[in-house]
Amino acid sequence: MSFEVDIGTSSQRGPRERNEDFAGTVQQAGALVAAVADGVSAGGEGMEAAQTTVMGLLADYFATPAHWEPTAALDRLIAAQNSWLCGHNRRRGNGSALTTLTALVLHGQSFTLAHVGDTRAWRVRAGEGAELLTADHAHPHPDMRSQLTRAIGLDDAVRVDYLQGDVRVGDGFVLTSDGVHGLLRPAQLAALALAGDAQAASEALVQAALAAGGRDNATALVLRIRGLDARQLHDELGDVRRLLPPPVLKVGDVLDGYQVTHLVADSGVHRLYQARDVASRALVAIKTLSPGRASDPEERVMLAHEAWLGQRFGGVGGLVRVHPRAAGATALYTVFDWHAGRTLEQLRQADGRPAVTPFIDAAVAVVRVLGRLHRQGVVHRDIKPGNLHLGDDGQWRVIDLGVALSGRESAAQRELHAGTPSYMNPEQWEGGMADAGSDLFAFGVTLYQWLTGRLPYGEIEPYQSGRYRRDPVAPSRIRADVPIWLDHLLLKAVARDPRQRFETAEEMLLALERGASRPIAAPLATPLLRRDPAAAWKLGLLLSLLFNVLLVLWLLFLPH
Repeated sequence: MSFEVDIGTSSQRGPRERNEDFAGTVQQAGALVAAVADGVSAGGEGMEAAQTTVMGLLADYFATPAHWEPTAALDRLIAAQNSWLCGHNRRRGNGSALTTLTALVLHGQSFTLAHVGDTRAWRVRAGEGAELLTADHAHPHPDMRSQLTRAIGLDDAVRVDYLQGDVRVGDGFVLTSDGVHGLLRPAQLAALALAGDAQAASEALVQAALAAGGRDNATALVLRIRGLDARQLHDELGDVRRLLPPPVLKVGDVLDGYQVTHLVADSGVHRLYQARDVASRALVAIKTLSPGRASDPEERVMLAHEAWLGQRFGGVGGLVRVHPRAAGATALYTVFDWHAGRTLEQLRQADGRPAVTPFIDAAVAVVRVLGRLHRQGVVHRDIKPGNLHLGDDGQWRVIDLGVALSGRESAAQRELHAGTPSYMNPEQWEGGMADAGSDLFAFGVTLYQWLTGRLPYGEIEPYQSGRYRRDPVAPSRIRADVPIWLDHLLLKAVARDPRQRFETAEEMLLALERGASRPIAAPLATPLLRRDPAAAWKLGLLLSLLFNVLLVLWLLFLPH
């Protein structure tokens, strides 16, 4: 279902000489921004303040960087408008350009609300009435309620109230000025907001307020949610802020309609359960944080990022599908399709080294998945036997996108030195960032290990200083049945020099598919000084010691 919103706006000046309310919406790329402002009329410039505030917000919101969270974008734009109005008021000396503002952003399956002043936002659901989402910033004394304690343009620094929540198909949102909600009871407002289409509802709200004796401008903006896009990253991050990971679950426990059937793994960071959907009876996998990591903000954000990637790319092409979290979820977790089978690590331990033909078939299948990820700008960062899975359906899948990079990850996740040491390319140990080439190197190490039973550079520990001081042994010297073309391909995949490796997954796939018909050349041996930069100093020291030993022998034992 695609994003679809029915929009209605009505604004009347009522008995006033002019209308100082202003409302508007703008929709783009699966998101919508709506705003209502009520200009303060004391100095005569309330209309201009309301119009510039709403129009500026609507014009600039979608020009903010895509990676900004909605509250960050709204905060920057509202602060800029407030500064401009404050400067305008100082120049005029009368402080007359003031306005309230209530702005709503619909994005993915969530909403973000920004509010200053006494305009209001309501959420209406059939059978639930009208839920007030804002609190008025006005003087509490009955005789002074028209005096605002917060407004755009009132102070140099404006404090904005923010609220975020989930959105469901069928929800209605209503933004009103005080000329509407000051005259209508919540039950009446809900009934009118749900009647007819959105435009008819907005007009009915305004007319009802004026008919009830309203003496002020009256504005109503009605939004009806007809369809929603798939969940977005900010939806997942919103759940991170609202939800906590579940407690330790036992077999038989039920979590939001999923009954736990087995604890699959507990890494100390994550817990992975097998569970059954009570409604459909289908098996699923539930991944959540271990209790010791439940309050770690970065781990929570990484779990949300992985869930978003799984929903965006999973389900086809060798990636596991993630189920969208239910709107009424009570805890933070991710639900994956369950695929029976074994990881490559389990296959290695149980079956040992593979025959060449199924080995090549598996390599082709996995490198296609890596190519799909890389074309979408995603870097896995932890390719290894434990993260490649062969299902009982015969399909190879790449699993665990927990440390993947997508361009939308947090700065802390991007700077994390992620990966398993023995599978990381030399550039990362020298301070380089992980990229698509890192995945291909790790995959080459994985293939080499699976085929030969050993790692090309041996076990590598993080504290080692000399990690790559010899070139890998050709697989055919370990297994006589390995063809020379495959020898060359694997040595190229794990070459010490990045310039000699495969540049893309597509290049590696082509080499695998062509095989012996068009073999690639073996990479050149890595020069000693590149493998061991200190070798020249060592050689010089050795020669110096040898010369000195000879000199001593000549001085002591040979005739002069």
